[in-house]
Amino acid sequence: MNQLMLNMPQYGPWMVTHKGDQSCRLLADRHYSRQTIGSPQFTRPGRNLVLRTAWGDAVWVSWDGIRDDGLRAWECTIFRNESRHLSSDMIHAAVNATIDRWGTLPSDGMITYVAADKVRSVNPGCCFKAAGWETIGRSKVKGLLLLQYKEDEA
Repeated sequence: MNQLMLNMPQYGPWMVTHKGDQSCRLLADRHYSRQTIGSPQFTRPGRNLVLRTAWGDAVWVSWDGIRDDGLRAWECTIFRNESRHLSSDMIHAAVNATIDRWGTLPSDGMITYVAADKVRSVNPGCCFKAAGWETIGRSKVKGLLLLQYKEDEA
């Protein structure tokens, strides 16, 4: 059952919540990256910004912690959208929310990994690409698609 919150979006469709949010955990349970379905923890250790919609039908987590890939970047560790909102618009709003809360992006911007074989798309990461993210490679271990967002230096 989704946990309803007042419809007072803070960042477009997003509201800031916490890493124990029940609706977010249920969405995480349906995400391909979920390691332990049903676990109350769905975020990684470190600094997390957890966003959800008022209806609890979308979740985003920005993460900042110790990286082992050499990048100086924040990471979107989960994005699941079961709402009526366009995913690329939600991604753009989530990035803006993260920058508003945490300040200037690190030198390598924001990244996310996509398992191309786990998504139903002929263009994996399409919603991120539509929001201005670029493919910059693949992860070393699992070969996940690596996408990056960097602010324009205009």
